[in-house]
Amino acid sequence: MIDLATLTIKEARKKLDSKVFSAVDLASAYLGEINKKNKELNAYLEIYDDVLEQAKTADEMIKKGESYPLLGIPLAIKDVILIKGRKVSAASKILENYTASYDATVIAKLKQQGAVFLGRTNTDEFAMGGSTENSAYGVTKNPHDLERVAGGSSGGSVVAVAANMALGALGSDTGGSVREPAAFCGIVGFKPTYGRVSRHGLIAMGSSLDCIGQVAKNTADAQIIFDAVAGHDTLDSTSIEDTTYPKTKAKKELTIGVPWELALGEGVSPAVKENFKKTVEQLKLLGFKIKDVSLKNLEMSLAVYYIIMPAEASTNLARFDGVRYGLHKSGKNLLEDYKLTKGAGFGKEVRRRILIGTYVLSAGYFDAYYGKAQLIRSALKQEFSKAFESVDLVLTPTAPDVAWKIGEKNDPLSAYLADIFTVTANILGVPAISLPSGIVEVSGKKLPLGIQFMAPFGAEELLFEVGKKFEEAKDQIVL
Repeated sequence: MIDLATLTIKEARKKLDSKVFSAVDLASAYLGEINKKNKELNAYLEIYDDVLEQAKTADEMIKKGESYPLLGIPLAIKDVILIKGRKVSAASKILENYTASYDATVIAKLKQQGAVFLGRTNTDEFAMGGSTENSAYGVTKNPHDLERVAGGSSGGSVVAVAANMALGALGSDTGGSVREPAAFCGIVGFKPTYGRVSRHGLIAMGSSLDCIGQVAKNTADAQIIFDAVAGHDTLDSTSIEDTTYPKTKAKKELTIGVPWELALGEGVSPAVKENFKKTVEQLKLLGFKIKDVSLKNLEMSLAVYYIIMPAEASTNLARFDGVRYGLHKSGKNLLEDYKLTKGAGFGKEVRRRILIGTYVLSAGYFDAYYGKAQLIRSALKQEFSKAFESVDLVLTPTAPDVAWKIGEKNDPLSAYLADIFTVTANILGVPAISLPSGIVEVSGKKLPLGIQFMAPFGAEELLFEVGKKFEEAKDQIVL
C-alpha cells in the first residue's frame, strides 16, 4: 500500500529506482484516488486513457537502468498547456474538443524524462480568474471545505496535488494563478522569473505576464519540477539564458524585506495579519534578518495589472474567431459569424476582460490608461531594484483572506482584490513562491493560509533555500 498523503517526488524517485513499487503501481494508486474524489472536487476535466501504458513505458526505462528525477512520476497538467494529440480547451466552450497539434516545450521536456501525465486540470476560462468559478465546466472545490473555492486560475492543478490525486502539477501564473490557489489549499506554488520557463505551447492570456508555474507538496518537489522544465528555448522569443541575470551569491544571513503598510493594510483579514506577524517572528528565530521596506508604488500594482492584462488578453483572444479551429457558428456574413461564435464560445468574465482591454487600447484612451500603466510598471521595477540592493527577498501574505465561499464574490472587483499581493511579481517579472504558513478555523473548518516570498530576477535558488528552511523548522501556526 502506497501512502500517497506523505509521499513526495524525492521519496517516490528512490522507491521507484529501488523497485519498492513500480510506476504502474504508483499510477494505479493515483487513478484510484481520482476515481474516489474527482467527481466531488472537479479538479480534472479529463483523465487520459493511456495512463497505465505511460507508466509501463516508464517501468521499462527503469528496468534498463535509466533514472531521471521525474521518470514514472504522475503529474497533472493545466488545461492551457498543449500535449500533442490530446484535447486542450482552456476550460472554454470556444475550444471544446480542440486537439493540440504539437507539444509545449515543457511537455517535450517532461516526456524526455518519462513523466506520466494523468490528465488535464480545470481552470478559470483562458486562465481568467482567481477561483476556478469562471470555468465553462464547473467550479473546482477546495478539499478543506467543499463549500469554498480552490482558488484560481490553476485551481484544478493545485487541488489534484492537495487531494493526493497527483504527485505534482504544472499550472500557469499570470497574476498569482499558481500561488493563490496553493495558499488556499495548503501546498507550495512556484512562479519562476519571466522567461526562465518556455511559454511555447502555453495558450496565451497576458504575454508579458504569463509564466508556467510549478505545483507541489513541498519546496524540494517544486524545485525538481522547475529544474526539469526550465531553460532557454529558441521557440519562445521571450525566453532567457541562464546567464541573463547575475547568479546570486550564497550568504550566511539572508535579509527579508517586509512592506508592513501593504501586508497589514486595509482589506487584509485579521487572521491573515496575525498569521503574518507570527511568521515574521518565526523567520527571525530561524536566523533571517528582517528589515522594514517602503514601496510607495506597490499599492498601484493591482490597478496596473488590471489594465495591462486585459489589454494583452484582448489581443491574444482575437485569434479565436471560429474560422481556423474551435467552435464555429454560421451567420449571414463573416461579421455575424464572428459575433455568434464569440458570443456563444466566450464566458462572461472573458468577454468582460476583452471589452476592458479593447477600451484601454482604443484611440483617445491608450495614453490615459495603457501608456500610464506601463510608466508605473517601470517605476515599480526601479523601486524594487533599489529595494533588492538592501534586502534579498520581499515577504507578504499570499492572499488577503482565506478561500471564499463558492458564489460569495459576485462582484468582479471584490474577486480582483484577492490578487493584491500576487500581481506584483508578474508585473515585474521576478520569481515568487507561496508556502503554507498556518491554519485558521472558520465555521468549524480548518482552512490554510499562505505567505509569499519574492526574489530578484533569476534568483530562484534563494526562494528554494528559504522555502526549505521554513518548512524544516516551522511549527504549524494555528489561529
